Amino acid sequence: MDLSFTQEDIAFRARVRKWFEENLPKDELKSLDERVAWHRKLYAAGYVGMGWPKEYGGQDARPMEQAIVQDEMARVNAPSTVNGLGLSIVGPTIIHHGTPEQKSRFLRKIMNAEEIWCQLFSEPNAGSDLAALKCRADDKGDHWEINGQKVWTSGGFIADWGILLARTDQNVPKHQGISFFLINMRQPGIDVRPLKQITGGSEFCEVFFTKSRVEKDHLIGKLNQGWQIAQTTLGFERGAGTLNRVTTYLMSLRRLVDVCRSLKVNGHTAIEDAAVRQKIGRAYVELEVMRYAGLRILSRLEKGQRPGPESSIAKLYYSEYDKRYHHWVMEILGPYGNLLEGTPAAYAEETGSGASGRHGVWGVDFLQSFGPTIYAGSSQIQKNIIGERVLGLPKEVRTDRIEIAKQKGG
Repeated sequence: MDLSFTQEDIAFRARVRKWFEENLPKDELKSLDERVAWHRKLYAAGYVGMGWPKEYGGQDARPMEQAIVQDEMARVNAPSTVNGLGLSIVGPTIIHHGTPEQKSRFLRKIMNAEEIWCQLFSEPNAGSDLAALKCRADDKGDHWEINGQKVWTSGGFIADWGILLARTDQNVPKHQGISFFLINMRQPGIDVRPLKQITGGSEFCEVFFTKSRVEKDHLIGKLNQGWQIAQTTLGFERGAGTLNRVTTYLMSLRRLVDVCRSLKVNGHTAIEDAAVRQKIGRAYVELEVMRYAGLRILSRLEKGQRPGPESSIAKLYYSEYDKRYHHWVMEILGPYGNLLEGTPAAYAEETGSGASGRHGVWGVDFLQSFGPTIYAGSSQIQKNIIGERVLGLPKEVRTDRIEIAKQKGG
């Protein structure tokens, strides 16, 4: 793996940096229309869906070029695209597993945010053990009928379409009776309810299906092949954006160092405290480890390979780092870290114009730092994947596996 940038990469980064310096919104994007307009401006510049084939509106850009754009967006704290899940996991899944008709119908509308997408995988009793899902799809001849509930659906309240995992065979082992569907969220029989989070926001929803309809040609892949297709989707979800996370954390860490130069603790500045410097040093070293994990994924993608077990390693690492880092921030800032609003400017995390794509408040970051250890596969699930698929350790003893072994005569 060659970690150095080519002259072509360096020139590309300069062009991208100049574009964002000239086009970054000066005010915070508050409405959905403003976010869609920013998305389409990025799209017109060629910075949306860069890795997609040109026939679907992409740029056929190299993974390195995509990583450079993500890195530059993180560097200036640019607002993200409005159709993040559509671009990062739905589109690539349709490209790999969809029919020509599905690609023609959906991909361009994902690209230009004409249709916004959500992911309908987790359920109240099937999150970490996703294959235990109960939401069912029954064959009604000319269509599928959906009944059940999903939860932790990011952006469900603005979604036009969703990717849905539903049980289509009750009489086989749980991993074998699931199918993967595309479902129109703007139809009768779908009730989307935003969930109130500890931060006061409502980014997630629970979704209830009552005799909802999925057309027969909106099945992805073959019937009961949903679990295998979902692994492709989750691979894209877990590995994506590791390098731009490093840039975002690094900017936060630099701001923390600035704050520590002025924050007075027991008659001296925080940066003079050896324990504070030790926490900052450890945060930086761990960021370097994360950066190299991101480069391993990038190297695999540059070779034309799909995300592999590296995605689970990166997901586990950045999830646990997020929690550790913000715990250290709380210890260093003391009462100033607990404020959700009204932090003095000298100690605030965000000092920009307010056009930020993120909240930029130490206290909110701390409260949200517990989320990554749960979403996109919990830390415990990632450890199982790494143990079994990377290290080759014996599989975890589970009652459902014992039952399958009995059925096979094992």
